[in-house]
Amino acid sequence: MVTSGELLEWAEFAGNKYGTPREPVRQRLENGQPTLLEIDLAGARQVREAVRDDALFVFLQPPSWEELVRRLTGRGTEAPEVVQRRLAVAREELAAADEFDVTLVNTSVEEVCRQMVALINCNQ
Repeated sequence: MVTSGELLEWAEFAGNKYGTPREPVRQRLENGQPTLLEIDLAGARQVREAVRDDALFVFLQPPSWEELVRRLTGRGTEAPEVVQRRLAVAREELAAADEFDVTLVNTSVEEVCRQMVALINCNQ
């Protein structure tokens, strides 16, 4: 799918490959349906290149670096070296926050979802 251009964006993260098929996104947008992509920085850059000004880019930021570390280590679901890799990636992503149109601080899932829905409703 990558080589044939069927993906709007794709990336490799933590040893896994992820991507967004282009056609379902195109169909949703043609039908006037808001479309939300949960993607990493590399994916956002690819989408920005592909769609130029036809999207709103939202950066979800942790309340603080300390809280991000607490969340990642507190899960206890990943080996310490994986957590360290994720934190290294997070530093790069946080440094690129100004590439996005809007930044939302993820203090709680409920609140950031409310803010995201409000953004989607405002931009239809």
